[in-house]
Amino acid sequence: MYAIVDIKDKQFKAQEGRYLYVPHLDAEVDETLTFDRVLLLSDGEGDVQIGTPTVEDASITARVLDQVKGDKVLVFKKKRRKRYKVKKGHRQQYTKIGIESLNINGEAAADESAADEPVEDEPAEDEPINIAASESESSSSESESAETDAETESAEDETKD
Repeated sequence: MYAIVDIKDKQFKAQEGRYLYVPHLDAEVDETLTFDRVLLLSDGEGDVQIGTPTVEDASITARVLDQVKGDKVLVFKKKRRKRYKVKKGHRQQYTKIGIESLNINGEAAADESAADEPVEDEPAEDEPINIAASESESSSSESESAETDAETESAEDETKD
């Protein structure tokens, strides 16, 4: 799921869990911001909501991660035969924000609740991984697939006769 959001008259593609570098915002680090100018919403399955000019009741919640500077841009001026040379540098100010949630109709997206639940197949971080058990499971699944292949071959032989 993603959204196109307008921040300081620039458009950004926002996805949960990602971060963006946006033009300098007057906000402190770890401050939570809400952006209401959502221009487009997509659920990733082909359903797209396009705003006129913005999507109703849609917003993005983000947290300020850092205030940073961009790469240095050199500005060099010269007038030939006049002994005039000026070299200046400029570094643009940016704010690094992390997208926490995409809010549709005043509530967080459904994908957020699924992300909080632990997946049963993956072991917990402090739980050791038992490699021998996973190998025995894979060998048993191979023997089951071999049995089903033999059954389909015998069924095909019967249909040919």
